[in-house]
Amino acid sequence: MSAVRVATRASLLARTQSGIVADALRARLDREVVLVEVSTRGDVDQTTPLASFGGVGVFVSAVRDAVLRGDADVAVHSLKDLPTAPAEGLRLAAVPPREDARDVLVARDGGTVATLPAGASVGTGSPRRAAQLRALRPDLHVVPVRGNVDTRVRKVVDGELDAVVLAHAGLARLDRLDAVTEVLETDQMLPAPGQGALAVECRDVEDDAALLDALRDLDDDATRVAVTAERSLLAALEAGCSAPVGAHATVSGAPGEAVVHLTGAVVSDDGRVQVRKSVTGPAGDAEQVGRSLAADLLAAGAPGLVNGTRP
Repeated sequence: MSAVRVATRASLLARTQSGIVADALRARLDREVVLVEVSTRGDVDQTTPLASFGGVGVFVSAVRDAVLRGDADVAVHSLKDLPTAPAEGLRLAAVPPREDARDVLVARDGGTVATLPAGASVGTGSPRRAAQLRALRPDLHVVPVRGNVDTRVRKVVDGELDAVVLAHAGLARLDRLDAVTEVLETDQMLPAPGQGALAVECRDVEDDAALLDALRDLDDDATRVAVTAERSLLAALEAGCSAPVGAHATVSGAPGEAVVHLTGAVVSDDGRVQVRKSVTGPAGDAEQVGRSLAADLLAAGAPGLVNGTRP
């Protein structure tokens, strides 16, 4: 049978993540599985802040187009990069088991957020991380940075920055956890909705039954429930709030009785004010759990947390 073609961004992390999925498909299908590298706008332009691109879909559209054109059979993304709106012609076929969703600090001299010197420079390209850093340490100098993991870590090693904030999952997949000086617990910094999870998409009309079966086998129920709740929260907030959003969900309980516990926060850009709340509900109703928490956050003043204004 023909090889399964997996569309991926060309960065080392993206290829590593796509390779994980490719290996899993290869084991299940006993067929050749090859990576198809795609350049995205976010990869080509390494200087423009991501927010200037509109914030969503920067690393996704070109990879999706490869599948829609028939140049690839499946696409692999970091799930946090996916827009919350459905993609016409594609389905989210698998959400494999999630890596650690937390953020981490990579700092000089083994530093932590608490021990960084006053005025220390901390790099991040994420408004969410920047706002929560300012909430934890208003004296820090938060510096916008772009580039791959090695580029960002090198800025610390070379002394250009005192620290950077990165995703635990990316460093784990690249076997670079030795660089971490502090794991940021979710009560310090809530991750992005979907962080640590992968998304595997295929065409909505796909006639390769064996491939569809293999993709279904890759799907992890608990991970899909958790990220569904987080992304539902984000989708509901996008209609009424443009401030940085963090969210994290966990699933517990026996099948049929499982519940999802979701925490979300909206933070002012300057970090001075944040609205943070939690909710628990049936795992089978994860979308409604996310919408319910979004309504609570909006009612508590989240729409006012834009550009440092108050609720």
